[in-house]
Amino acid sequence: MKAIHVTISGLVQGVGFRAWAEREAVLRNLSGWVRNRRNGTVEAVFAGEAAVVEDMVQACWTGPYSAMVRAVDAQTWTEPVEDRFEVRGTA
Repeated sequence: MKAIHVTISGLVQGVGFRAWAEREAVLRNLSGWVRNRRNGTVEAVFAGEAAVVEDMVQACWTGPYSAMVRAVDAQTWTEPVEDRFEVRGTA
């Protein structure tokens, strides 16, 4: 198991990024969460099999059709992750 915290910047709010991330994470059987940040970024935690988590992080560089991703900052996540994926409120 591996957990990664990502911060995605660029044109990533108002383009369905959270819904896309939720759909992609569920398809990959990942746990974690995604939310918008008040600074205009999207923040997420993806947890699951290492190769699948890495694949999801790479997919974040593309995101949904209307997104224009400028950066994906990925860091190891050591806090507990619930056994599901959820969309959280803006923080």
